[in-house]
Amino acid sequence: MIEIVPGRPEGVLEVKITGKLTAEDYEAVLMPAIEEALWDRDGIRFLAQIGPGFEGVTGGAALDDLRLGLRHWRGFDRIALVTDAGWLETAARAMSVLSPCPMKVFGLDELEEARLWLAESLGAVHMEDLGGGVLHIQLLGQLDAAVYEGANARLDAFVRENDSVRFLLDLRAFDGWLGLSALGQHFSLVRDHHRIPDKIAFVGTKEWQKMAERIASRFLAADVRYFDAAQIEAAKVWLKE
Repeated sequence: MIEIVPGRPEGVLEVKITGKLTAEDYEAVLMPAIEEALWDRDGIRFLAQIGPGFEGVTGGAALDDLRLGLRHWRGFDRIALVTDAGWLETAARAMSVLSPCPMKVFGLDELEEARLWLAESLGAVHMEDLGGGVLHIQLLGQLDAAVYEGANARLDAFVRENDSVRFLLDLRAFDGWLGLSALGQHFSLVRDHHRIPDKIAFVGTKEWQKMAERIASRFLAADVRYFDAAQIEAAKVWLKE
């Protein structure tokens, strides 16, 4: 059965699943709850506590699970799965790689941690005008798609205010993307402004970040260079030359 947990913050849908999960549970309880939660917003944060006492799913419920995913996959901003069922943990971790939104698995004794994870901000994009048309863009933590939406507006404003722009893309505190939609938003952010910057300096600490220079130089109409973290001041000088 599926129980909707009351009293959760606005924009958060939490359910508890116990016993045998049936197609009727999906159709009569979960699907209407998701439809209602999405009625006046583009996305919701979803927490599913599975167990204790979870006994598996019927064939019809498995089919409805697939339909639910196809119908609402992009309606989730973040998904937390709370369970001690090993096979569910394994399946969820595999799915998280392909998920268009951040997804994380917690044990049953970590319910409060899961709720906090849904509520917290996981990453941020900070921008600082360094003068002379140079914009310092810091990517912090793990970024989801919502973070990039605000970043696009700020980047557009900077471009409008400067005839010539150069970007310092600071990856020193960047831990990666949360879900495929965030990765897509990142490349959209770059692509939508690909003809604008004269120069782009990447500053990072990790081997995979060094690939940014080679990748960016292939599709950006800009002079692109990578600098190690200790060379950030040299990167600023190069951008202003």
